[in-house]
Amino acid sequence: METLNCRGLDCPQPVLRTKDFIEANIRTLAFTVVVDNAAAAQNVVRFVESQGFSASLDQNDDDFEIKAARSEKTTDESVSKEPAMSNEKTLVLIPKNTMGSGDDVLGAGLMLNFLNTLNEMGETLWRVVFLNGGIKLTIEGAKTLPAIQQLDAQGVSILVCGTCLTHFNLLDQKGVGETTNMLDIVTSMQLANKVISV
Repeated sequence: METLNCRGLDCPQPVLRTKDFIEANIRTLAFTVVVDNAAAAQNVVRFVESQGFSASLDQNDDDFEIKAARSEKTTDESVSKEPAMSNEKTLVLIPKNTMGSGDDVLGAGLMLNFLNTLNEMGETLWRVVFLNGGIKLTIEGAKTLPAIQQLDAQGVSILVCGTCLTHFNLLDQKGVGETTNMLDIVTSMQLANKVISV
């Protein structure tokens, strides 16, 4: 079984290496990816599952081993897990945990109000991406968490930057959404009809 050594690679390189391997070996039924951090492991698992593979994750000391496998009946084409959405796709990018500048207390309140009001966009709201300081809005205990969890429950895709969670040492405190990487973020911006940066 082929093993991809992706230790020491920055986001989104482990996913890109995995993507390149799958595209170059479209008939492969099983392979293994080894990374050295939890965020990369979650990103690789999510990606291989989106390509029609089942994935198992094992941790051995500092290494995370993802074993990917699929049956011969699985088509060679990527398997999309995206839900059926409105033709209009709006992506909201949230790179900080306050809204505006000048007063952080006011900014925190404005951000909470903004998140509580986002569902008024209806079916056009497709995806919300949190990165840099914005990921702090998604962690356990944050006042903003219930509003984001409500969006998630309504079918809005919630992506949270894995590199950012790792940087702030908050990966194990994430309370909502999927841990993501820069490839997913850039691809999402490309697919969206409209991108709103807060």
